[in-house]
Amino acid sequence: MPVGLEPLIILIVVGLVAGWLAGLITQGGGFGVIGNIIIGIIGAFVGFYLLRYLNVSFAPGLVGTILTATLGAVVLLFILGLLRR
Repeated sequence: MPVGLEPLIILIVVGLVAGWLAGLITQGGGFGVIGNIIIGIIGAFVGFYLLRYLNVSFAPGLVGTILTATLGAVVLLFILGLLRR
């Protein structure tokens, strides 16, 4: 089933914002546009899985999606920081 252009654009924007926020929260300062998008998109999957496992949800809509993706990206960056040591 083909994906439309709008969901793809939303995915990229959410990934960019979430990756950028996660970089600020973890004192990383950001990872560039492409790095922020990748961290944010992977973080979104981590965040949705984590919150579903804990049976918790943020606000519905775009804001909740960004918060969930940011939480997942922060967890992802924390784990990557532990693996680097």
